[in-house]
Amino acid sequence: MDGYAFREIRAGMRYIESMPDPAAPSLFPEPDASAWQPLADRLRPRRVEDFFGQSHLLAPGRPLRQALESGTLHSMIFWGPPGTGKTTLARLMASATAAHFIAISAVYAGVKEIRAAVAQAKQMRAEGRPTVLFVDEVHRFNKAQQDGFLPYVEDGTLTFMGATTENPSFELNNALLSRARVYVLKALEADEIRRVLRRALTDKDLGLGARNLDLSAEACDLLVTAADGDARRALNLLEIASDLAEKEGDSEVLSADLVEKVITGGVRRFDKEGEAFYDQISALHKSVRGSDPDAALYWMARMLDGGCDPLYIARRVVRMASEDIGNADPRGLQLALNAWDVYERLGSPEGELAIAQAVVYLACVPKSSAVYQAFNAAMDDARRFGSLEVPLHLRNAPTRLMKELGYSKGYRYAHNEPEGYAAGENYFPEEMGRKEYYHPVSRGLEQKIAETLSRLRGLDKARVVSKQYKRKES
Repeated sequence: MDGYAFREIRAGMRYIESMPDPAAPSLFPEPDASAWQPLADRLRPRRVEDFFGQSHLLAPGRPLRQALESGTLHSMIFWGPPGTGKTTLARLMASATAAHFIAISAVYAGVKEIRAAVAQAKQMRAEGRPTVLFVDEVHRFNKAQQDGFLPYVEDGTLTFMGATTENPSFELNNALLSRARVYVLKALEADEIRRVLRRALTDKDLGLGARNLDLSAEACDLLVTAADGDARRALNLLEIASDLAEKEGDSEVLSADLVEKVITGGVRRFDKEGEAFYDQISALHKSVRGSDPDAALYWMARMLDGGCDPLYIARRVVRMASEDIGNADPRGLQLALNAWDVYERLGSPEGELAIAQAVVYLACVPKSSAVYQAFNAAMDDARRFGSLEVPLHLRNAPTRLMKELGYSKGYRYAHNEPEGYAAGENYFPEEMGRKEYYHPVSRGLEQKIAETLSRLRGLDKARVVSKQYKRKES
């Protein structure tokens, strides 16, 4: 052993000797762990009777309530907004069946954590105890990770429970969905949020009851509105406000002004990549299509209030102008483009007014999806018929060889025809025959377009009849 290694060992021994005896009483006892727990975690219901909300699942006679009361385990997926009790329900199920509970988060966990959970479950199974594997944010698992625990769900090694804020039918494998029952949770109603707050203020063991907090009705209403159906958010905001409460005699006052300061900022539920995002843009689009400018403005305001990029709304408004207004009022498309341009020039909040103007205009003008439907029908035919040849009379003939091959031969120049229209001319591939995709509606400008097309098609029919008559004479 060289001198350097010897000195390192001696230094390590001196360090160990200097450490306090773990059996000796500590001069600084560890604080109660519960004191560091967030209020929402301390108040997590441990009995179904303490659970607020989800009566459609937990009312007597409902399937989930029956499973809890009978102690019957089955794989399940809890789908709903944040703070509605997904994790709590999984814990209640495990507790009701005396199952070993393993919780992992799909945000941080990988195959390694799944294997460790399976190993624990096998050990518990050998001891005669079931295991519940709870995966939070399960939609974040990729296909390989979801497949990783499927065999152990099938053979009964563990019971799978997952929580997700995203639509399971979009985010989870069919194999996993077929083995688990999906329970849909709803955002809590205002009265249910009030019950949650009331429990927090009165519970002296786990809540804030020992502090004699005075929450005014107005301040409570502010918290309920800010919670937006999320019990955890309500409790977190209440806890922050309680730390700032003003002392008045024997009580601490939570005034409306104080609560308003706490909740200042974005409080609406709006996930820029989640289902709430697409639900709200769908509601905006359908309100415009349904000619309801007030509802359209509301959904636009909801999205902006939730933090949506106004340029995203501007892009979607341009789409609405083509899809739902079309040629019934072509000015709608230009106004939508102008609104987009105005926002890029002015930014927020001035530019948002231009987008609102476009939304209101599109909601009020005549509607037509004729172009949208015609385009889809044409795309279907383009895929169905494949690479049909362009008819010779429609081909370009810039060279002598092309002219000799018949390119452009027989083409009728529409401007030289009566009324500027080559009646009876066919512009489709010969194998297809003529098609009619575009059927203008009898609203707005398309009413005039429909009249024009009807007159031109009448000229086509007259041309065909004339040709047939000439053939009979000859």
